[in-house]
Amino acid sequence: MLYKQRDWQSLLYLGMQPLLMLYLWQTGLTSTINKLLFCLLLFLTLGISVIHHNHCHLHIWRNKQLNRITDIWITLLQGHPSFVFYPAHIANHHRYHHGPKDEARTYRFGSDSNNLLGYVLHPLQAAWVLYPLFITWLIRIKHKKTNVFYYYLRQYLVLGLAWIILATIDYHKFLTFILLPQLHGLHWLLATNYLQHAHANGHSRINFARNFEGWVNPLLFNIGLHTTHHRHPRAHWSELSSLHPHYRQQVDPRLNAGPLLAYMFRTYFLSLFRPRWRSQSLMQHHKDA
Repeated sequence: MLYKQRDWQSLLYLGMQPLLMLYLWQTGLTSTINKLLFCLLLFLTLGISVIHHNHCHLHIWRNKQLNRITDIWITLLQGHPSFVFYPAHIANHHRYHHGPKDEARTYRFGSDSNNLLGYVLHPLQAAWVLYPLFITWLIRIKHKKTNVFYYYLRQYLVLGLAWIILATIDYHKFLTFILLPQLHGLHWLLATNYLQHAHANGHSRINFARNFEGWVNPLLFNIGLHTTHHRHPRAHWSELSSLHPHYRQQVDPRLNAGPLLAYMFRTYFLSLFRPRWRSQSLMQHHKDA
């Protein structure tokens, strides 16, 4: 039934996150172990964001009904309807590859930056321009495929009802164990675009994305192998590691950034004190159209 057997890892994350939410809801954060479990919960929200992304590109199941159930499940865990990846990601980001027509290109918002402030603000800036895209796309879908339109509206309805019920039961627990982790995952979902593309060259056919190696890939479904993913958007995430060496040799060496956390530490923190660690734009000879 699974499209690829490696998606047992996706199912594991999809099952662990709600179980942790339920356990922490019942027991709270009074013990050290529970606080560590809460950190694990926050990590799993990153995994759910990547699963959300992967499921949009290539469904987890070969069965249509199982995929629809997974859509609703991801919607509930992510805190946002799963359909949004098509208009924002596939029809926009993968179409324009961080180029001048990409609605959420990182160099759109004031300047071509790559720093801590830009990383923190990018999700808010991206949401500001992407939500009108969602609404326009929904209106277009309503006129073309009414049944699909109402299926997407049901995702909003299910999520809204779940929030209302849980908030009514215990508002503080809802904020701590449901909404906060979801917002953390959504921030990562949008901020990843900044990590992968800030200071890359949106006008280039190959140097438009940054790649990360190390533990981020086995833990988060090869999310760091971004050039390869753009070149093979329909390839299953488990196949990207074998395709990556080919593109690693082609991109500007500065876009092969090594381990993710080390990159973030030197680019967003060390660079404040050591200019040598400041990111350099690859778009310095181009202007945003």
